[in-house]
Amino acid sequence: MKKNILVLLFWVLTLNLSALGLPEFSTAGFYELPNTGREVYSMNLAWRFIKGDVQGTPYAVNFDDSGWEIVSVPHGLEYLPMEASGCANYQGIAWYRKRFTPDEHLKGKQLFIHFEAIMGKSEIYVNGQLLKKHYGGYLPVILDVTNFLKWGEENVIAVKADNSDDPSYPVGKPQNLLDFTYFGGIYRDCWLVAHNDVFITNANYEDEVAGGGLFVSYADVSEKSALVNLKAHIRNNSANDKNVTVTFELKKKSGELVRRVSKKLTVKRGNASYAVGSMKINAPSLWSPDHPYLYDLEVMVKGANDQVVDGYRQRVGIRSIEFRQTEGLWINGKPYEGKIMGTNRHQDFAVLGNALPNSMQWRDAKKLRDAGLKVIRTHYVIDPAFMDACDELGLFALVEVPGWQFWNKEPVFGERLYSDIRNMIRIHRNHASLFFWEPILNETHYPEDFAKKALDICLEEYPYPYSIAACDDGAAGDHYYSLLLRPVESKLRTDKTYFIREWGDNVDDWNAQNSDSRVARGWGEVPMLLQAEHYANPSYVKDYPVLCYETICNKPDQIVGACFWHSFDHQRGYHADPFYGGIMDAFRQPKASYYMFMSQRSPEKSDLITDNGPMIYIAHELTPFSPKDVTVYSNCDEVRLTVFKSGKEYIYKKDPDHKGMPSPIITFADAFHFMEWKAMARSGRQDDAYLLAEGLIDGKVVVSDKRYPSGQADHISLRLDNEQVPLKADGSDVVTVIAEIVDKRGTVKRLNNSVIRFEIAGEGRLLGDASVGTNPCPVVWGSAPVLVQSTTKSGKIKISASMQNPGLSRPLEGILEFESVANDQKEVFSQKELSLSGQSRSVVNLSINKSDLERENERLRKELNQLKVKDVERQQTQFGVGIND
Repeated sequence: MKKNILVLLFWVLTLNLSALGLPEFSTAGFYELPNTGREVYSMNLAWRFIKGDVQGTPYAVNFDDSGWEIVSVPHGLEYLPMEASGCANYQGIAWYRKRFTPDEHLKGKQLFIHFEAIMGKSEIYVNGQLLKKHYGGYLPVILDVTNFLKWGEENVIAVKADNSDDPSYPVGKPQNLLDFTYFGGIYRDCWLVAHNDVFITNANYEDEVAGGGLFVSYADVSEKSALVNLKAHIRNNSANDKNVTVTFELKKKSGELVRRVSKKLTVKRGNASYAVGSMKINAPSLWSPDHPYLYDLEVMVKGANDQVVDGYRQRVGIRSIEFRQTEGLWINGKPYEGKIMGTNRHQDFAVLGNALPNSMQWRDAKKLRDAGLKVIRTHYVIDPAFMDACDELGLFALVEVPGWQFWNKEPVFGERLYSDIRNMIRIHRNHASLFFWEPILNETHYPEDFAKKALDICLEEYPYPYSIAACDDGAAGDHYYSLLLRPVESKLRTDKTYFIREWGDNVDDWNAQNSDSRVARGWGEVPMLLQAEHYANPSYVKDYPVLCYETICNKPDQIVGACFWHSFDHQRGYHADPFYGGIMDAFRQPKASYYMFMSQRSPEKSDLITDNGPMIYIAHELTPFSPKDVTVYSNCDEVRLTVFKSGKEYIYKKDPDHKGMPSPIITFADAFHFMEWKAMARSGRQDDAYLLAEGLIDGKVVVSDKRYPSGQADHISLRLDNEQVPLKADGSDVVTVIAEIVDKRGTVKRLNNSVIRFEIAGEGRLLGDASVGTNPCPVVWGSAPVLVQSTTKSGKIKISASMQNPGLSRPLEGILEFESVANDQKEVFSQKELSLSGQSRSVVNLSINKSDLERENERLRKELNQLKVKDVERQQTQFGVGIND
């Protein structure tokens, strides 16, 4: 009875998530189906952790770890300051230990521990026994623990994680010479997978060429029909031979069955066999970036009496991708119009390093798709949750092995690299968002035979249509590849297709690295406008030819698209400065260039989950230091700018014959003069002093943006930057809260040097403190971010933001209240350990629990003071007449 209730609850939670439009994340590479005999549990909660090596035997069951910190994964080795480049992060050994008592109903099951990734080289022990050594930080580490767990007593998993430099496996290069960082730890999810002894295998565990697990591929894809090829690897670990039926059911989002295919199979004991089938789908809903339709594919293994003994669900998208030399890119049998544009992405986030929970992976993808981008270059095997998000949101993923300017001639390096290529394909091969493979090492002088071997592996591991590998143009062995990166336009070969993997960075030299593309958000308005102009179409492009959005759009069809460098500011190893060239900062707060990219998307509305359709953004803050020219980003046919109520009016009309970027930057010359705005303010017409930009399509206003200059700082405004994805009460989830200094109207006061102190009460905790500059936090360009992590109890969370040094004339504190939602994922953990960590309890800071009366009194005192200040202002006006007026 209890089990039936749990199954019902699972379905209710799943249906609720679907109804709410919330993102779905796979677990260990699949989505759980109830009543199949397969279950998956999160192992994220309550690990003991210590940074540094430990004397003795820290992997032993009875080792005393009582002095270690209790953490949950995803977990980095530390919280990082905003400026954590130049090898400021820890490199070395760290240890994790987890205690748990397995539920008796799992006895007799096949049990696998699935780490999505552990950075560096790792050793995993179960109950004191070494079960696995792994080299590399971006691929899953999977252990069969069926015969190593003890029943009715506590078990211990110990992990030694070492993110120090090691040339024997990719990336291989020392961090102090590397353009990104080896942030450490168990920085992705950990799962316990339980199923019966006849089961669908895991492709990364089985190590079968073009096999293992479930393989879904496509052929003859068109709007009329498509062939879906299916291949499932079934293992029999029972004592007897088994006759099974493997059933594949393709379903629409609504749950309606599209096709069912069943294959009978005899699997010898101790062996594995493949069930191979196909289904023809008439009038399929095809996946593309503009229509990312996902089917549910349910795979079930049935034994005697048609009883389901194993099964799970995958989300699949039917699509074709072809690179047709001089004809360019074709998607679903049709030529792609224009250039397919995207960005590069490193996975680190401010404070957290690489340890992003699934919700933050999804938010990253959502923000980039909102900006109209359609391709993400990943640089290494990315978190499965990010790939799930790409499937759902309509983002192609260019997937590559980790590497940067490093080759080791020792055979072990090549062996591990080839293994990485194979496992990269096995983990991502079923994703609709897969664009192409980049199996070669980035910007590396490798031998030609490596390039040939890497390509051969791709063909071996994915021997079906619509899969292609790419190599740098001009690199050793590039003649083996039909798709080349980093093209030299004067040397385009007619038998190749080209894609620009990186563009936009514009440094003076590789030591100083001064650049108009590298702009920290805190540097303010004019630098950010120059960054956007550089990415779009800089004025110097005629004299100093550079790749920019405008010039790329005018490339021949043979160059199908490009990814600019880079989406987010990120930390680096070899340089003291972070990379500031992102269109968003490390907290994912937008710069002006973010809106410039957004203006390049289509103005047509669609049913995408992401923001789409007409947009307009005034990139001008109306400060005394703002430029005379007013910049507006919009994808509309026509833009009307009104300066002051009933004031000047400017009109921009897009040139229908323009052949470059879809929406050039709109500049209204000489439209802002601070002294005019001062005169408006002095005459008491502040409410009439604004900029109004209206976007018109077919002569009708479809979107607008209104901008006022900021007045005196009045209060602190708090908002959740969560992309409508709630904080989950699983002890690991994180959300960003943004505090902004605003005036009475709510306009952000960009120019101030305030410092904000955050406090919290309820079911959450603040990450970081003064040691990393997060609390208190300096205000940068009007805002200060803080990260909030959930406890394991859902409930209310209350955030307070106040001035570090409050005063009668300083802004009032801001309060934000929101709720975390219940965790729908089954968990395995020690309740005792969790209770010791404090993650299961409310986190309360009584200092923010002011009474309503106290808050009202504070507000009234400030209002009274402001009334007194009015008299001061009147006298300043009287005695200041004629002075600088």
